[in-house]
This record gives sequence, structure tokens and C-alpha cells, in this order.
Amino acid sequence: MTTPLTHASQDSGVPASARDFSVSDRVVIITGAAQGIGRELARQFGAAGSLVAVADLDLNKASAVVDEIEVAGGSALAIPVDVADESSVEAMVSTVVARWGRVDVLINNASIFATLEKGPFEQIPLDVWDRVLRVNVTGAYLCVRAVAAHMRAAGFGRIVNISSDAVTRGTVNYLHYVTSKSAVIGMTNSLARELGADGITVNCVRPGSVATEVERAVNPTVEVRQRTAALQCIPRGMVPTDLVGIMLFLATPASAFITGQTIACDGGYTHSS
Repeated sequence: MTTPLTHASQDSGVPASARDFSVSDRVVIITGAAQGIGRELARQFGAAGSLVAVADLDLNKASAVVDEIEVAGGSALAIPVDVADESSVEAMVSTVVARWGRVDVLINNASIFATLEKGPFEQIPLDVWDRVLRVNVTGAYLCVRAVAAHMRAAGFGRIVNISSDAVTRGTVNYLHYVTSKSAVIGMTNSLARELGADGITVNCVRPGSVATEVERAVNPTVEVRQRTAALQCIPRGMVPTDLVGIMLFLATPASAFITGQTIACDGGYTHSS
């Protein structure tokens, strides 16, 4: 077993140095990390020197991401997890702590979206509604609850939730998804209040429409993507690497005085709409 690392340094209120912008040796849990946005975040945190827990329902795909990270010289661990299941989440965190001794960063990326069919809200099956909220909202809550004690003990923690620009667009025919991602923003605001005194920040990133390798039940047409890009200040399609910079920053000591914020990363779509 790898010898646990020492506790991360606490937030001190002193001016940030170049070292404070590093995520090297930070223990980072990324849920839903076997594909799409999560996969790219895991790869980039690994490249930046983090110790990455690639957590996902699909252990085979998660293991493939770990292989990518390790081939590039990084350190990672594949962990099976169903974020909607309390015992599964607790087991995930226990595995990470047993391996590396602590949890510095939690990125709540796991959610249900790609498999969802579009349709009027009256036609959403109740079991689908319940599952979306269970994974997208309760799953994030369970993950935060599981890591909070470890972060409090270290006096340091970075929690980053992921919402969606569907919230501000009021995207039609995805009411279950939009509702869940709206709740994530409210959760972020309250958690920031509850955890701030413990050196733990809680922020939310709100991506635009991101093109990934993940197959979707309903793919936007070329025309829809072009119209969306035209409304952005940066008029091109968004890709997973566009999220890397803000996610890395929010995981560093340098972001110590930023909490309770929802930050749009959408090429200026919100600004220009």
C-alpha cells in the first residue's frame, strides 16, 4: 500500500505564491470520470501531478482512463461507484483514504444526461424523474457528506460541483435535468456557508454545451450547434479541455477566498444572450 501523504497545508490568508497555483500531490476524486468531461479532467489533473481517483459505474472504462494517466507518468486509481448509493460512495472514499491518506479535492461530475430522451414535462416517467434527481442531486450530496470529515480534519478542501447552462437557458423538454442542475447551484451556495470556516471551499462550474465522445440519445444538429456558437463571445464549439483551466484553479490553494460561486464557462454565451 502506498504510504499516506501528509496533510495538505491549511489556507493561511497570506498572498498566493506560484506554488499555490499547483495541484501536484493533491488527492482528487472525480466522479463520472470514465468518459466525456470527467475523463478529460482526470487526464489533465493526472498530468498536473495530482493523485486521481477515477470513480465511475463502469470500472472497465475507469481502468482504461487510469492506464492513460499512468502511461503519461501520472498516478491514479480506478474505483467503482454508484453515487446514488450511500454505501457505495462511502466505500469509494474509504478506498481513497486507505490509498493516499486524505481527500483534498472532490469534483462532482457524475450525472445523468446523455441517455435522456427529450419530451414535454408531463410525459417524463416518474421513475426517470426520480433517478435523475437521485444521481444528479443526491449523488453530489452523498459525495460531499462522505469527504467532509476528512477535509475538516486536514483544514483544507476543495469541492467543485458541475451544473449546466441549461439552467439559465431554461432548456425545454429536459425539465428533470434542468431541475437537477438548478438544485446543484442551490446546494453549492448552502454548503459554502456550512464549510467555509473549516478551510473548505465549495464552488460550481456551469459549462455550455460540450461536445464529447459520449453518445447521446438526442444529438444537437449541426445547425443548432452553429446557432449556439454564434451567440457566444467566442464563436466556436465547446470541448472538454475548455473546462480544465477553471477546474484546476478552483482545486488550488490560490482559490482559497472564492466560495459559493457559480462560474459560467460557456464562451460568453450567458454574457451575450
